[in-house]
Amino acid sequence: MQFSKYQGLGNDFLILEGRSGQLSPLITDPDPAWVRLLCDRRFGVGADGLILALPADGDADLRMRILNADGTEAEMCGNGVRCLARFLADSDGNSPGTIWSIDTLAGVIRPQLQSDGQLCVDMGPPFLRSEDIPTTLETGPCGCPQGVAVVGDDELEVVAVGMGNPHVVVPVSDLQAIPFDRWGHALERHPLFPAKTNVHFLQVHGPRSLEIRVWERGAGPTLACGTGACATLVAASLLGLCEDSAEVILPGGPLQISWRDQQGPVLMTGPAKAVFDGVLSPDLMSADAAITSPATVEPIHPQSSEASFDCASDCVDTCRQPDNCLRDEAQQKVMDFLQNTSLDSMLNLASESLEQRTRARFERDSR
Repeated sequence: MQFSKYQGLGNDFLILEGRSGQLSPLITDPDPAWVRLLCDRRFGVGADGLILALPADGDADLRMRILNADGTEAEMCGNGVRCLARFLADSDGNSPGTIWSIDTLAGVIRPQLQSDGQLCVDMGPPFLRSEDIPTTLETGPCGCPQGVAVVGDDELEVVAVGMGNPHVVVPVSDLQAIPFDRWGHALERHPLFPAKTNVHFLQVHGPRSLEIRVWERGAGPTLACGTGACATLVAASLLGLCEDSAEVILPGGPLQISWRDQQGPVLMTGPAKAVFDGVLSPDLMSADAAITSPATVEPIHPQSSEASFDCASDCVDTCRQPDNCLRDEAQQKVMDFLQNTSLDSMLNLASESLEQRTRARFERDSR
């Protein structure tokens, strides 16, 4: 199976192309253990997360699913959506000014390719109500949930902001002096955040310069978090610590964040770059996690039935559709492809696809 690896300020992702419906249902709804294996930096490829580019359900150009390194699904990821947009531009040869509408669990996100190769993303308006984030913190004087989080013997002043996913911002005087791992791990799982949370420790350098250290939900310490940078700017602005536009410095580099209208969207501008393309070895593809080849096998579409059901939850004890099992059908198509296609042919298919994408990337960069 072919994949691409992209990074945004060191926050790296594996991307699987499935916009034409060519991915098996076993890939589009993957086993969390398989995601953890792929993202493992010693036993797999290594990444902070897995991004699936899928056909859109509605009017959007495509749908994005993003799985954290621990196998859990995230509602949205700012660096991830920039990486996906860069992947789309590289794959399709898009020119500056192109805007994609990408459906996510946090709603439709619209990144735009800039003339300098960076991506400006309309992240939508922030969520400032406790129930929308979610958090049990109550709305404070700043207009968003705030309060004290007790971590061991420490009492931390915190502010919560939602960007389609939950974030907590913790202002500190010195980022290097805090017990980062202990506080980050504890706050991610703190009872104040029933769905867990991303954690950002904030040091203010000036009204237009913020610096944060990131502890991501489901991933731990990372070099960058796009939605976290947006949440930090919103929190700092509401607290009166910065202006409505500022540079947010992360361990992997800076992002430009602006929130000009407190009723409007947050805009994030930053880079995303290709790292490499590759093909997963058979050892990383279990029998239950295989891909159909778009060149040889038609996409698998579930057949309609009067009594629809979810295989993952309804077929735990026994198959409810043994005479027409979608899982068996998918596995049989994969086995037929593997048995009837030589290794040289598979490598040629992968090589041709990689060559086309690489050529498109060089042609774009030379313009």
